Amino acid sequence: MSGLHPGAGRSERGAAALEFVVIVPVLGLLIAMMIGAARVWFATTIVEQVAGTAARAASQATNPAEAKAAAQRIAQAQAATNGLTCIGLTVHADVAGFQVPVGQPATVSVQLSCTVPLADLVVPGWPGSWQLSADATSALDRYRRRTSGFINSDGLGTPNPRGR
Repeated sequence: MSGLHPGAGRSERGAAALEFVVIVPVLGLLIAMMIGAARVWFATTIVEQVAGTAARAASQATNPAEAKAAAQRIAQAQAATNGLTCIGLTVHADVAGFQVPVGQPATVSVQLSCTVPLADLVVPGWPGSWQLSADATSALDRYRRRTSGFINSDGLGTPNPRGR
């Protein structure tokens, strides 16, 4: 019967070890790539959450200057709290909604940009960085008094001239 299958008498000794040596590094690399992708996704989710929190903080302010300061302050605090290491955190708050008369719908928008080192996301010591950004919008309270942001001689904010 050995004539039907040439080489049938040869030993397959060591074949399992060779397969193991080839498959394990490939599986390890695949798992490492999945973990890296999950960490990038998690960082993106944190940036979106921080943008939403900053927009909400800005919408609770009573004037544009206070809204911009609140958005910046909350964004920096939330990024640090969530363990996000940003090389450059940029927060831009669009506070044009404070000019809308009281009683009409208005919003505040925040655009957030963060550059995160790849060493913090994928593999320690990995060079480069990843740019993450997110936008969020939050509604201003329709019936709450808004000020334009200017201070009069009494030290009080001037009410919005189109609404009270």
